[in-house]
Amino acid sequence: MALISMTGFGRAEATMGRIKVEAEIGSVNRKQFDVHVNLPKPLMALESRIEKLVHQAISRGAIHGSVRTRAAAGARPGDLLVDGRLAGAYVRGLRKTAAQLGLKDDLSARSLTALPDVIQYRSAEEDVEAIWPAVERAMRKAVSALLRMKRAEGRSLEADIGRRLTRLAGFARQIRRRSPLVTQKYAKALRARLKTAGVGVRAGDPQILREIALFADRADISEETVRLESHLRQAGRLLRARKRAGRPLDFLCQEMGREINTVGSKANDLAISKLAIACKSELESIREQVQNVE
Repeated sequence: MALISMTGFGRAEATMGRIKVEAEIGSVNRKQFDVHVNLPKPLMALESRIEKLVHQAISRGAIHGSVRTRAAAGARPGDLLVDGRLAGAYVRGLRKTAAQLGLKDDLSARSLTALPDVIQYRSAEEDVEAIWPAVERAMRKAVSALLRMKRAEGRSLEADIGRRLTRLAGFARQIRRRSPLVTQKYAKALRARLKTAGVGVRAGDPQILREIALFADRADISEETVRLESHLRQAGRLLRARKRAGRPLDFLCQEMGREINTVGSKANDLAISKLAIACKSELESIREQVQNVE
């Protein structure tokens, strides 16, 4: 399984008898799973089933969708249910308002089709269970289309994150190779300063050796570089693993950030500081991409 993006869209429809069901679903970034599907009033009882169906395929992200029903080709007038009482209330209210505002009364029978809930499909209204198979088919096909788009974008994310991890690993190797030279550089500079100050220094002076040892201990970043390279290897394995990788990659980015910050503050070396800044820049780009990984 390649990385899966949290962004995508899918649309599908299914027909059962004289009813056509149209389903749409889209997803965007969100750390947790959250789903909201707009349903016609007669189908509100199906909300929990639809949410469960979506959650089986998607682990996190903000999911928004809709389900609509309409008459399929060849539907007969008897398939429709017209709420006359509601239509009458609409017409009376609209005519009263039109008269108050001095507007032309141009309501017609066709106007009723635009009034909310005046016209319903009898099968959806009377038997939710009967229409559920069509709703389920349409929603499953829409989710499949959504997943295809999410996987396509996920492949692009995987390629970009992989390239950036490779660059970050290269910076980490440079830091590890540079690290032993920092103490040597400090010792040489210390002796030079003492010599310039006219202080005689013996080759094995215990006081000088102690000062160098203290500096070496303060500037030691071996543990940080080992952990950083370990996190990089884990991130690489996650890119190749057949499982959802968004959360663990996000966690690894946080841990790598901590190690890089410590390296930058402890190293006491300009070259390593520059490499740490390059690491931070690359890691920030990785973190931004990971935010869109499911």
